[in-house]
Amino acid sequence: MINRIIKIRKDVGLSQEKFAERIGLSRNFINQVEAGKKNVSDRTISDICREFNINEDWLRYETGAMYSNDLDEFTQVAARIDQNDPKARKAILDYWKLSDKDKKLFWSFIERFTKKDGED
Repeated sequence: MINRIIKIRKDVGLSQEKFAERIGLSRNFINQVEAGKKNVSDRTISDICREFNINEDWLRYETGAMYSNDLDEFTQVAARIDQNDPKARKAILDYWKLSDKDKKLFWSFIERFTKKDGED
């Protein structure tokens, strides 16, 4: 399971500190988990799966798809958006992985960036 936790963290592009924050743990605890010095509780497994949309069977037993069905479906849709624009697909997938707080910040930026002159 250690390698799968590391894979999740790297796949979502987070440091140990940011990953730990997202699931309510300390960076030190995540460091010890990744080093094989600590085991994760059932609650931590549930928190990881909920926060990062991970299939719990994959995390526990490496069976099935890594992401839950919602992300698998989203990934399929994103892949069809524009086969010739991998940056657009990546941007959509990266957005999906943002925290709620970061999504709000993203939309604030988009609204400001796309606001036409003279609009308030």
